Amino acid sequence: MPAPYSPPFTITPAILSLVAEIAGEVGRLGAISGQGSVPKLRRENRIKSIHASLAIENNTLTLEQVTAVIAGKRVLGKPSEIQEVKNAFAAYEAMAGWNPSSQKDLLAAHRLLMAGLVDGAGCFRTRSVGIAQGERVVHLAPPAARVPGLIKDLLAWLKRTDTHPLVASSVFHYELEFIHPFADGNGRMGRLWQTLILSQWNPLFAFLPVETVIRERQADYYRVLGACDNAGNSTAFIEFLLDSLLTALREVSATDQVGDQLTDQVKSLLKALKANPLSALECMARLKLSHRPTFRANYLHPALGQGLIERTIPDKPNSRLQKYRLSAKAYAVV
Repeated sequence: MPAPYSPPFTITPAILSLVAEIAGEVGRLGAISGQGSVPKLRRENRIKSIHASLAIENNTLTLEQVTAVIAGKRVLGKPSEIQEVKNAFAAYEAMAGWNPSSQKDLLAAHRLLMAGLVDGAGCFRTRSVGIAQGERVVHLAPPAARVPGLIKDLLAWLKRTDTHPLVASSVFHYELEFIHPFADGNGRMGRLWQTLILSQWNPLFAFLPVETVIRERQADYYRVLGACDNAGNSTAFIEFLLDSLLTALREVSATDQVGDQLTDQVKSLLKALKANPLSALECMARLKLSHRPTFRANYLHPALGQGLIERTIPDKPNSRLQKYRLSAKAYAVV
């Protein structure tokens, strides 16, 4: 009888170090929040996760538009992109009820994520597929006839493995991309399922926007996937994802500390800028202020210094057309 399938990878010193650092960061965040979830790991970060994961797949909606769609507001945009947002939010909200090693739940998640977007949502692909960059095929997925068996073996490994969830979730993510079991939606499924696996290890991962870090490193994400294909194992991809998780945790920790340090004045400025960018004079009018030095000293400069707002014309700070807008960092604290 053949031995059960085990995905090929190596536990390197870098992986061990990253796992230890992530565990330490998780502990610090837990200490900040007590036994409950971290205050800033909530709806705003879930929206950031959805926005970034879809942006990786070329969805053009802005973070503000994604927020509006999830709030049930009308948004001008491609119907398919709006549907992607609605589907993704529904999938992330349903995530807590899924078993990571269940094929039934994996297919249900794909059905929810891709409903109305592709034919065969919730079903394995029936045709051969390849991933191309330009005119060059960079990955030829296994034949469609092998997909059910490969997924069955992968889920069985996930169920029985004693590999640390940080590593196991990264291995699963890579293997899912390699198998490419669906006609479309494989990337967002890989990121969703890794979040599911990690959230069952520690609930704070259900709201960790690691997708925003992956989006910033998108070229490296695909480069490392290709390198692992050539190497025949997922070791480099594990290191890449663990480093991305650590970065996301540190950003959340920093944001949480910033949130605790915000003055009432800075909070009011952030709320004023939430709808759209404003000039300094427009900000003052919105805040009912008339004394420019007070505005600059107590509102504008502290918000700029904490990286919560940014100039729309950064290379010309004193431009008469200058306006200010919320930074990505600010959306977790307003």
